[in-house]
Amino acid sequence: MTPKFEYAPAPESRSVVDIASSYGLFIGGEFVDPAAGTSFKTVNPATEESLADIAEADATDVDAAVRAARRAYERVWGRMPGSERGKYLFRIARILQERAREFAVLESIDNGKPIKESRDVDVPLAAAHFFYHAGWADKLDYAGLGTDPAPLGVVGQVIPWNFPLLMLAWKIAPALATGNTVVLKPAETTPLTALLFAQVCQQADLPAGVVNIVTGAGATGQAIVDHPGVDKIAFTGSTDVGRAIARAVAGTRKKVTLELGGKAANIVFDDAAIDQAVEGIVNGIFFNQGHVCCAGSRLLVQESIADDVIRRLKRRLTTLRVGDPLDKNTDVGAINSAAQLARITELTAAGEAEGATRWTPDCALPERGYWFAPTVFTDVSQAHRIAQEEIFGPVLSVLTFRTPAEAVAKANNTPYGLSAGIWSEKGSRILQIADQLRAGVVWANTFNRFDPTSPFGGYKESGYGREGGRHGLAAYVTEGSH
Repeated sequence: MTPKFEYAPAPESRSVVDIASSYGLFIGGEFVDPAAGTSFKTVNPATEESLADIAEADATDVDAAVRAARRAYERVWGRMPGSERGKYLFRIARILQERAREFAVLESIDNGKPIKESRDVDVPLAAAHFFYHAGWADKLDYAGLGTDPAPLGVVGQVIPWNFPLLMLAWKIAPALATGNTVVLKPAETTPLTALLFAQVCQQADLPAGVVNIVTGAGATGQAIVDHPGVDKIAFTGSTDVGRAIARAVAGTRKKVTLELGGKAANIVFDDAAIDQAVEGIVNGIFFNQGHVCCAGSRLLVQESIADDVIRRLKRRLTTLRVGDPLDKNTDVGAINSAAQLARITELTAAGEAEGATRWTPDCALPERGYWFAPTVFTDVSQAHRIAQEEIFGPVLSVLTFRTPAEAVAKANNTPYGLSAGIWSEKGSRILQIADQLRAGVVWANTFNRFDPTSPFGGYKESGYGREGGRHGLAAYVTEGSH
C-alpha cells in the first residue's frame, strides 16, 4: 500500500472575516430590516455553530426590491452606455480579487467546502466572470445577438448553495453587462458571501438598486418568480424546483433559463492514461464533496481495464483527507446541511439494498458537523437508484462496458443531460463519442473545468438555456431599440 503522508494542521486564519451577529436585506443600495421582522440562522456545517441571524424576506420585501431594481433600470442603468457599465464590472472584479482571501474563508465557513477550493477555484472564477462580462458591455452590437440588442429590465435570480459566490457571479455579471438590474436570492444555507458581495457593490459605488439581495427560503424565491414586475427568471438548482418555476412562468411574458440537475457519465476507455484518468475520476466526483450538478457521479469503465482502474482508484482514495474545511490540506470538506446528509445517506442505503457493493476508505470523521466519507459502489446496474438519481454527494457508482456503442447507450440512459467526460488517447474516438452524447458539456481527458468564455447548460431534465460565453448573453437581451 502507498504510504500516507501525514501533515501538521495548517488552518487558514478565521480572523480575516468579520461575521456580524445579524444581517438585513440589501435593497436600494442599503441594508434594511425585513417588513415582518423575521429571521433564520445560518450554520457552519463543519461544526454546527450558529454563525448569524439572517433576515427572511417576504412578498412585501421582494416587492420593495423589485421596485428598487425597476427605478434603477429606468433612471440609471438601462440607459447607461455600455462602456460605463463595463467600468463598474471591472471595478467589482478588482475588488473581488483584492478581498479574495476574505471571500474564500467566509465561503468555506458558511458552505463547508475546503479552503483550497474556495481559494483557488470559486473566488478566482467569480472575479473572472466579472472581468469577462465587463469586456462585453460595450460590444453587444457585435456579439451576434440580433439587431440592436436591448436589456430585458428587471431580472430575478435564484442560486444554489453548492457554489454560492460563483453562481452569483454567473448570474449577476451577464445581467449587469447587458443593462439589466437584479433581484437575487442566495440559498438559505449559504447567504454570507452574497451579503458580503452587497458590501462590494457599495464599495464599487454601484448605483443604488442595480443589485438587490433578498435572503430567505423557498417562499422568498417563489415571491420573486411570481412578481409581475420581473422580466426574466434565472434559476440554478434542483430539477423539481425548476419544473415548478417553469409551470409558474408558463403563459406569462417572462423569459426563463434553468440550470438543473445531472448524472454525468465519466467514460474511461482501455487506451486511456489510467493514472491521469484516476485523478480525473477523483476530481469529477469528490471535488466540492460531490455537490456539483455536473459531477462525474457515474464511472463507465471499459471491462478489460475495470479491475485495474478500480484498484488504483481505491488506492488514491485512501490518501484523501476529510476534515476541517479551513485546513489547507483538506481534500473533502463537510456536507452542506443535515438535510443533504440525510439525502445522501438514504440513497447510499438504497444502493446497498439493491445489491451494489459499497466501499469506503478508512477515514475518521469529525464528531460534530455533517460528514460523509468518500464512497464507491461497484456491481451497479443501470436500474439501481444510485445509477439514475442525483445523489449530490461524494458517492461514485461504477458501471462497465465492452464496446463504444454500449458506453454511449449507458451514458445517455438517464433523464439528465448536463455533462460527460471521455478518457482516451485517440482524438478521433473522443470526437466520435462526444458527438453521440446527449450532454451540454463534454470534457476530454479532464473533468470539472470551467471558464467564463465557455457556455454551460444541459439537455432534457438538466434544464434549458446557456450561461457563460457569448451564448449566455443572449438570455439577457431582446432585439429592439434603446
